[in-house]
Amino acid sequence: MNRIVIVFLVFAALVIGVWLLWGGRFEETFGFDATVAWLRARPGWGGLAGAGLLVSDLLLPVPGTVVMSALGYVYGVVAGGLFAVAGSVGAGIAGYGVGRLMPEKVARRWIGEGDFERSRRLFSGGGGWMIALSRALPVLPEALSCTAGVVRMPFGRFVVAVACGSVPTGLIFAGIGAAGQQAPGWAMVLSLVIPVLLWLGARPLLKQAR
Repeated sequence: MNRIVIVFLVFAALVIGVWLLWGGRFEETFGFDATVAWLRARPGWGGLAGAGLLVSDLLLPVPGTVVMSALGYVYGVVAGGLFAVAGSVGAGIAGYGVGRLMPEKVARRWIGEGDFERSRRLFSGGGGWMIALSRALPVLPEALSCTAGVVRMPFGRFVVAVACGSVPTGLIFAGIGAAGQQAPGWAMVLSLVIPVLLWLGARPLLKQAR
């Protein structure tokens, strides 16, 4: 098995383990109504607190789309959406940073020179769609962000990929919350389709910028 797959599975297992231990408690604590009350109890900085809550999703089993919807309900689709996007992008960058904590020499030695280079080419090339697609899904965003950091995916391309996934996801779920609705199935579909389309549109621009 390619050792980069093992790296990804280790990160994924850590995320799943945290969910198994505390996921139920966090889902109760940060249900929609509870999150709305939590945000309103912090006048003046509740939006920033909500964004920080999304960043903490890297380590804690925070129900991200519920928090995004609550941000939209409390602050409206524009402001709530911006807080949601900022939190999602921040979580991605934090995960990338965690991956970068592994020194490159150690990563190359453990993964293997050939597998390391193949993995970096994958993430540096067309693999950004995986980062973009994952933002609305459980487990995958954290594991992929950390893995991208380990293999040194160029930071600029990583941020673009995260933004392609975070912007539509944050705005869609904030819009649902602002409308006072439960998340319909089409919201998840759009949160998976639009990020990939945005990434495909951004790739030619990134190539020109090289």
